[in-house]
Amino acid sequence: MTDNPPDIAELAGGFIHEIKNHLSTFNLNLQLLADDFASPQTPRERKAKQRIDRLTQQAQKLVDVSNDFLRFARAQEIRRQPENLSDVLDEMIDFVGPTLRAANIQINTYPAPNLPPIPMDRELIKQALLNLLLNAEQAMPDGGEIVLQTRREGDNACVDVIDNGTGISAETLPKIFRPFHTTKPGGTGLGLATSRKILRAHGGDLTVQSEPGRGTKFTLCIPLPKS
Repeated sequence: MTDNPPDIAELAGGFIHEIKNHLSTFNLNLQLLADDFASPQTPRERKAKQRIDRLTQQAQKLVDVSNDFLRFARAQEIRRQPENLSDVLDEMIDFVGPTLRAANIQINTYPAPNLPPIPMDRELIKQALLNLLLNAEQAMPDGGEIVLQTRREGDNACVDVIDNGTGISAETLPKIFRPFHTTKPGGTGLGLATSRKILRAHGGDLTVQSEPGRGTKFTLCIPLPKS
């Protein structure tokens, strides 16, 4: 009897673990070099310090990409239990609210009454929501408003995440859920792809409507429990 081959999540986990081990060693040596040049005295030393700083930034970007890819690969590993959707939203608002308020963004919520507990992986749904809220924040660099509303739609419970930010062009809209597609400086292009993968692993979906200059609405839907 032969062992079953590892799935993509298992392979990705091992691969990312190895990369991060090497990155840890690399970062440690960069930190030691940075300490040696903490007070550069000559133009040569100042140039060396600048190069060390750039390398450190790029190493951190590799860590960020690795973590994002690992989350993407593992997004189908769900552990469902009945959860109150409004409680999940409240928890996310408590978590990200201070950051949004500091960016001059107001959050308004409109919960649907009498939604039953929904089978979901609470942490993964929170991750999907966090990606959407951070995406909305980036779309409103001068501040604005985010509306979170829950509702029943057929056999699904849905959450609309609506912002009045810059919107998404018709050319870009079909590409936003593609892994590694990004228009943001420093972005990895995995946040929205991961969020949609999480919803589809739950048997639901993540969709988007947007218009440049008029904002964006992401709709996250999760199947209601069968009666």
